Amino acid sequence: MKVADSGSALREILKTVPGPRVLVPTMGAFHPGHISLMHRAREIAGPNGTMIVSIFVNPIQFDRASDLAAYPRPMESDIAECEGAGVDVVFTPDAGSMYFPDRSVTVTETLLSRGLCGATRPGHFDGVCTVVLKLFLLTGCDAAIFGEKDFQQLAIIRRMVRDLDVPVEIISCPTVREPDGLAMSSRNTRLTPEQREDAPRIRKALLEAASLETADEILRSARTLIEASPLTRIDYLSLVDAETLQPVIALERPAVLAAAVFYGEVRLIDHIAVKAR
Repeated sequence: MKVADSGSALREILKTVPGPRVLVPTMGAFHPGHISLMHRAREIAGPNGTMIVSIFVNPIQFDRASDLAAYPRPMESDIAECEGAGVDVVFTPDAGSMYFPDRSVTVTETLLSRGLCGATRPGHFDGVCTVVLKLFLLTGCDAAIFGEKDFQQLAIIRRMVRDLDVPVEIISCPTVREPDGLAMSSRNTRLTPEQREDAPRIRKALLEAASLETADEILRSARTLIEASPLTRIDYLSLVDAETLQPVIALERPAVLAAAVFYGEVRLIDHIAVKAR
């Protein structure tokens, strides 16, 4: 396994590696969900292709300085996890090597990013699109693997690739969960024991609400169940079209029930599919 800490070092390494190249973009702090993405990338790349994992805590996608500062960065153990997962190349740049001090170009998506995380985290998806496009260009990847937990991010990246004719295949992998149903996230480690015990209520609330008949009933039920805990603070709770991500009133098409919930300073997201009625 080779490690590159800058774009120039990465390009030198990639001059000698075989294709296809499959990228797993991450911000590190690996859990089994990340490892599942790597295993999928290995399958796609095959024994003779190249799996690339990027580890970069991207500062321009954080809307809160405190969240950026608190984000875990266990680089040594992350690199060890990469080696154990059969990664061929690890890319570990810092912000100084990724962004010029006077950078003036940003990639902006204007429709799918209006609601959900985009509405409550200004500039977040500009940062995501910009760094993902840079990673595509730096690695020259043929395919990239993303988790479905961040379903809005996945939809926006697919749209960016479509609209800009980016020659990268986007492959998604299902959300990996803890035994109690909580979606795995690097942020889970920042929960207090009391918060961690309560956090599975997000998934339970979404599942219970999704069985109801109308959009109003679904949203009212999910909100009531989440807010039943004094530990929670809802950032957003939305029922949106599964394709356009626009709010829905009538369940005439497949939809997604999505939530972002704060436990103290820790923001957790989750979603479930809702069938048309």
